[in-house]
Amino acid sequence: MNLSAKLAGSALLGMAVGGAVTQAIHAQARPPAFAVVEIDVSNPDGFQKEYSPNAGKIMDAAGGKYLTRGPSRKVSIDGEPVKPTTVIIQFENLEKAQAVFGSPEYREHRKIGDKYAKFRIWLAEGATQ
Repeated sequence: MNLSAKLAGSALLGMAVGGAVTQAIHAQARPPAFAVVEIDVSNPDGFQKEYSPNAGKIMDAAGGKYLTRGPSRKVSIDGEPVKPTTVIIQFENLEKAQAVFGSPEYREHRKIGDKYAKFRIWLAEGATQ
């Protein structure tokens, strides 16, 4: 192998390694995001049968990781009590969280949820590590 070929190969390898490192740094710079979903359920049976299972599948497919789910024990420290059903879902970043809640699949499925509950959903960007 001549010197030119070795130099060209080394340059390509260096660019590939540099690109991978740059991509890893950019991925680390974006903090996780958390969706907080407060739900007032008016029809628990309909909500559990028709809405909840498919909503969970949509969030799972988008990379969401449930940190709390459904009616669980909560304690209000200060201010008004929290809603009986509070869900917290972690996403890779804010853009991915926004994308799933704005997706046609979720928006269409949400029409079913609206028959059985009132929702308050907000997103918060997590602290960078």
